[in-house]
Amino acid sequence: MNYTTEINSEGKLSAIRCPEGEISVLPAPNPASDPASNHRQRRRVELHPNDPHLYIPRRAIDTTYPDELLLAVLDTSNFAWLCDVIARDDDSTAIQKALFQSVFGFVSREKFAGKRLLDLGCGSGSSSAVLARALPDTEIVGVELNARLLKLAALKISYQGLKNVRFEASPCGTRLPENIGTFDYIVFSAVFEHLLPKERVELMPHVWAALRPGGVLFINQTPHRYFPVDTHSSGLPLVNYLPDSLAHWAVRRFSRRGAINQSLNWEEHLRGGLRGATEREILRTLRADDHSRPEILQPCAPETKDRIDLWFTGLSPKHRPVKQALRLILKVVYRLTGSVVTPNLAVAIQKS
Repeated sequence: MNYTTEINSEGKLSAIRCPEGEISVLPAPNPASDPASNHRQRRRVELHPNDPHLYIPRRAIDTTYPDELLLAVLDTSNFAWLCDVIARDDDSTAIQKALFQSVFGFVSREKFAGKRLLDLGCGSGSSSAVLARALPDTEIVGVELNARLLKLAALKISYQGLKNVRFEASPCGTRLPENIGTFDYIVFSAVFEHLLPKERVELMPHVWAALRPGGVLFINQTPHRYFPVDTHSSGLPLVNYLPDSLAHWAVRRFSRRGAINQSLNWEEHLRGGLRGATEREILRTLRADDHSRPEILQPCAPETKDRIDLWFTGLSPKHRPVKQALRLILKVVYRLTGSVVTPNLAVAIQKS
């Protein structure tokens, strides 16, 4: 990425200038509750775009990242997404809550001890790091196709001092690395929606074959194909119900979320996750020669009778009456169709 840096009198980054704007890097106070505060100085990273209308999911983040790691993140992401990417590691609430809910909400944490877990499509290692910290007695293997993201993942894991996680390069988008072995648990965290339809059909049987009998496949943070609002990519209502040609036109015409929504290539929209998935589609892709039966698990978390309750427990208290009404509507839809049409899928499938 094209940028220039400014160094302060202590030899630390103070600013990064990119074509899209400036990134300021300033000292920030360490919270008293932060165990790293004694040896890692926190700094505040803020984005100041040249274009006030540029879509930026998060404009500031307090981080302990050293200069090398900060620049490595910038090299593999871009200006607008820098703080969001850092937040996935440095702000534990950014990814941990959703991941814990969608994994430990179905299988209690103690059952992971001594097991092997595959984090497929691990990207720059954020989800792998969260799982490694939560499951110190579990062997975690992250697999990623993008070599630049794998390099960043290795830097982050080394910086965090995690010993129970390693990374493997995927040979292609429809295969697993050779001799990777089998796993007790496999996690797709915000990954399945980015697979093209043909890739889903080719990849998932290999994933299913790598899952041991009795093991569990977790698919989470994937937008539901038929939720009334596309909260993932375009932010538009009803676009999920339109045929492809009309959906393509509507997203290009009305969405203001990111440059990908202006693409003339429909496949780029699919790669960006526009179409999401359903439970039935996922189950259809799990074809294996061993005739094993995929079984959707119900949550084991307290006060949850089904996956709609699990989704509801993760919501903020804001606008609670509206969310309670939506919860009842979703339960009616579930009874009529057998599908949990929440904004994002959180499904655990056991290999029986």
